[in-house]
Parts: sequence; C-alpha cells; structure tokens
Amino acid sequence: MAGSGSGERKWQYPLIRKGKYYKWRSWLSYVYLIFFFAGPFLRINGQPLLLLDFVNKHFVIAGQAFWPQDIFLFMLASLVFIVCIVLFTLAFGRMFCGWICPQTIFMEMVSRKIEIWIEGDANKRKKLDAGPWTREKLFKKWAKHKLFFMVSFLIANTFLAYLIGSENLIKIITEPLSRHWIGLAGILVFTTIFYLVYSQVRELVCTVICPYGRLQSVLIDEHTLVVAYNDVRGEPRSRLLRNMDPSDIKGDCVDCNLCVAVCPTGIDIRNGTQIECVNCTICIDACDHVMDKINKPRNLIGYFSENMIHAGEKPSFTRRMKAYAVVIIILIGVLSYFIFSRKDMDMTVMRGAGMLYQEQKGGYISNVYNAEIINKTSKTRSVIIRAEDPAIKVKYIQAPGIINKGDETKTVFFIMIPATKIHAFKTDVRLQLISGNKIIQTITTSFVGPIND
Repeated sequence: MAGSGSGERKWQYPLIRKGKYYKWRSWLSYVYLIFFFAGPFLRINGQPLLLLDFVNKHFVIAGQAFWPQDIFLFMLASLVFIVCIVLFTLAFGRMFCGWICPQTIFMEMVSRKIEIWIEGDANKRKKLDAGPWTREKLFKKWAKHKLFFMVSFLIANTFLAYLIGSENLIKIITEPLSRHWIGLAGILVFTTIFYLVYSQVRELVCTVICPYGRLQSVLIDEHTLVVAYNDVRGEPRSRLLRNMDPSDIKGDCVDCNLCVAVCPTGIDIRNGTQIECVNCTICIDACDHVMDKINKPRNLIGYFSENMIHAGEKPSFTRRMKAYAVVIIILIGVLSYFIFSRKDMDMTVMRGAGMLYQEQKGGYISNVYNAEIINKTSKTRSVIIRAEDPAIKVKYIQAPGIINKGDETKTVFFIMIPATKIHAFKTDVRLQLISGNKIIQTITTSFVGPIND
C-alpha cells in the first residue's frame, strides 16, 4: 500500500509490463484524452458537447441545454447514474477505476509515462530518489515537474472550459488579464490542485481519498468479476530454481513477486480482493508474461469471481443484477421520455384569482390572466400570446416581450371573447405561445362569463 506501519509515506515505483490489457487501456486512454481536450470546443446544433456552468445554473449535455427549471431531470439522471454504478460494480467490481477514471488515465497513461521518459524505469527512479542531489538529479526533477505543471495547466484550462464555456476561456486567454482576475485565479487554483495530485498525492487518491473503493467492498459478492489470483491453481507457491525437478513444483505460482512490483497501489493481489485494487490489469499482463516463460497456461491472475475459482462456476447474470437491470431500463425510459418531450419554451397560464369577468366595449367579455413563460434555449426569444380562435382577442396589460436565454418572464393580459360566442358559464380557450412565427406551445385555459341566451 501507500503507507507503512510507522505512518511514513511509502512511495511506489511500479514496473511497467506491456501486454494485451495494457495496450487496450492505452488505446482507450488515447480516445479519452482526445475527447477530453476537444470536448469544450465540439458543438451539436450550436451547443457545446458538455457544459456544467454551476454559477449561472446552465447545463448542456450532448447539445441539450438545461436550466434550473429542469432540476427534476438532473435528480432523475443522478438516480439513474447511481443505480448504474451499483449494477456495474456488482458485475465487474472496480473496473471503472482502472479503465475509465480520469485520475487513473492521467496518472498512469500521462504522468507515469512522462516520469519513465525522463527518469527511467522503476529501479532507476528509486535509485535516483535515494541518491544525493547531483546536477543530473536536479535537471531530471526540474524537467519532470515542469512537464507535470504544464500538463496540469492544460488540464486546468480544459476543465475550466467545461465549467464556463470555451468562449469565456478564450476571452480569459486573449483579453487583458485585468478583466479576468477571477478566471485567472480559477486556472491557477485548478492547476495547483492537479499538479499536486499527479506529482505528490498520486495513488493515495485511489487508496485513501476516493470513496468508491469503500463502496466496492460493500457491493461486490461471490459472483462479481474482479481482477483476482486463482489460488486453487497457484497454491502452494514454489520458487523456480535451476535444475529443479518438475515434480517438486506444486502450484503454478513461482513466487516471483512481479505482480506486486507492477501494482501502482502496491498491493499483493494474491492476498485476495482488496479495496486498494483498481482493476488496472497490469498484474495480469505481468503474470501472463511469466507463465509464457515457464510454459504454463495464462490467466493465473485474471478476471474471476470467487465462485469461478472455488466452485468452478461460469460467469452468470444473477437475479440481483437482473433486478437492477430492469430498474435501470425503466429509469432510462422515464428519463428519455422527459428529455425528448421537453419543450424549448414553457408557458403556465392562470386566471386572475378572485375575479369573475368584465364587460368591455364592442360587446366583449373579458377575463384577466397571469402567465409565466420560461425560455429554456440558449438564444434570446421574442414571444407573443394569441388565441387559436381568431374571434378571441388577447389584450396585454404587461406584454411578455423579449426573454433572455435561460430566463423567465411574467405577463398579464385580458382574454376578450364576443358575448355572442359565450354559451356556458365556463368556456375552454386555447392559447398559443408564438416565437418567430412558430407555434411553440398550445395550452387550454378556462374562461368564465355570462351565458348568452
């Protein structure tokens, strides 16, 4: 682990053994990094791919804009996300941490590669740290930490672009800094945080800080697929020595400790499932390499469940997993319905409380109404309200006018109906919300008036 019995920090110097899993993770990380750095500048129908502007309460996901009025959608989406995490962890343990988590990708696929490029492999890095401060050591440490800071600065700018939008980030970069002290401070704060994480905190994020490891220990069971050591096949261990009689070798594990040497969190996978294991699979590649050398089958360490190792079971989709899958499908269906049925603008109309009707000139009867109109788009909209029936007039007391993006407005108006068209105490009136000669929404409200005999 990342600590010792005395409480002193134990720095990790993991070896790198490149196998099929490492190559798959590398390619996945390249795709992730491309999307991460390009994400704030990608547009869908003029909207960013992802924007999480908490200050202005403006959120965009896959080109769909959301405002505070859509908070229930975020609550529902959060519920779906939590259930998905539970199901995924039940089925595959902490695989997310080793393959998708930004911390692992930037630590192992960016920072670690920079470190190896400048300081060398694990043994050279360990020797360098233990040695005196020479000119070579000073240069290597300066070069490494300079690159760490530059990468952290780039990550901080990209991260900030997801929070304030790429347009605002470009303004901070191109305009005089005196206009953007807050933005500059934000970049420096995020840069410092990312730099400290990747240069100092490192694997402690996964083993101590992140709560997901603790969550995993509660959720996994004997059916969960995790990176595990097949102790039935590997035990008892025996070191492979020259001129050893093959009959003296009991288990397939030759106790080379390479699985420990390559682990970025410093655990021994042979001790069973541990919350510090991020399922990065590098121990699988290392062990497979050894098994190839001694002509033994691969997958002494691999993706196994406890029942696969000790009961000989095949991977199965348990009842609990099926139940969560059904819940997820239902929640995603409900969430999709609300998202796709969601309107760009929304109008709520209420007849004036405590008021019946008024007689107007020209033989009209009127009712007063209050309306609230919400603009959920990212564009300023000019709107009007009119009745679907041309004989019915709408007379504003307070016109709606222009509504800014993500804003709302209130309007007060009369609905005026010719007395000759009123044949019941209550009459249904259909009102249209119009923007740019386009009918955005049609709603029905009730109108009260004297019955025309």
